[in-house]
Amino acid sequence: MSEEKVVRETARLCTRESLAHDLRELGLRPGMRVLVHSSLSSLGWVCGGAVALVEALMDVVTDAGTLVMPTQTGNYSDPASWQKPPVPQPWWDIIYEAMPAFRPEVTPSYKMGVVVEAFRTYPGVLRSNHPQVSFAAWGHHADQILADHGLEYGLGERSPLARMYELNGWALLLGVGYDSNTTFHLAEYRVPGAQEVTLGAPIIENGQRVWKRFKDIELDADIFPAIGHEFEQTQQVLRGSVGQASCRLFQQRPAIDFAAAWLKRQRGS
Repeated sequence: MSEEKVVRETARLCTRESLAHDLRELGLRPGMRVLVHSSLSSLGWVCGGAVALVEALMDVVTDAGTLVMPTQTGNYSDPASWQKPPVPQPWWDIIYEAMPAFRPEVTPSYKMGVVVEAFRTYPGVLRSNHPQVSFAAWGHHADQILADHGLEYGLGERSPLARMYELNGWALLLGVGYDSNTTFHLAEYRVPGAQEVTLGAPIIENGQRVWKRFKDIELDADIFPAIGHEFEQTQQVLRGSVGQASCRLFQQRPAIDFAAAWLKRQRGS
């Protein structure tokens, strides 16, 4: 959405202070550990843009809490699987050899939005070392959440999602739907029946850039809206508005457990 259209459709402009107020009204509190997914344009026009939203989130959870955002890099993947657009096959070997290695402090996220990039580059924010499904975090538990992010099965038991589950974290959907809810992916790893796949990406290994292949499972976010709709019937989702955006806040542990039970029924496991 263009900024001109956002301005035209904004009834009340948002500031860092007004966003913090709305987040508190939604239920966000100091000390919470929160995985955030967001759409800046859905809030209406924000004075200060993405930085104002990041700082409002920090103001509310404080450094006693922890903010987490996915900083994924889907472009750091096997060119043979690329779509929208695909690249010519003669390019593949060149890409395998020439694509720069993923470096958490340098490599930008890919199609994750301006809020994620503002957060990733904010002073004091850390990032996990996964070439495709990294996370960034700020606050009290940032190191613990990001540590030892496994290369294989990147959103599974050695991921920040599993650490957030252990810490009884929350998920915040700011103007986005359940299709953006990375939290549910952990449930896909916990239920037998997912298809195994081999992925690849350029990484630094023993000080050298290498193209590394690794195992994972086929993920399916298309089912997340259905899971989310049914999860809301359990009355465990706080709903409200931040700016003009419809938002949801819920604890990750019951959400993941619900998604796992849902998947077990679907997979017959």
